[in-house]
Amino acid sequence: MPGKLDERLIRHVGRLSRIELTDQQVETFGRQFADIVAYMDKLQELNTDGVEPMAHALPVQNVFGADQPAESLPPERALANAPDRDGDFYKVPKVIGDSQ
Repeated sequence: MPGKLDERLIRHVGRLSRIELTDQQVETFGRQFADIVAYMDKLQELNTDGVEPMAHALPVQNVFGADQPAESLPPERALANAPDRDGDFYKVPKVIGDSQ
């Protein structure tokens, strides 16, 4: 596949990525893409007969603890590090509409 990675293709990938590439970058990325494709070609040589398709390489399990009701933090403790507050609430700058 390295023969197919010409300047036109590298520039096309740049346009798809919405970045303008200099001639130096086209040359550099061309070499890097060729190395990646060569590595993928090498992986194609592996015998995967009998290997089941999988979504994850390792078993996935739920790592969350049980959802147990518990007492809430008191407002003073919950807001102890708040940079600004209004009573028992965090006070944040307005981000929608007029900033007045």
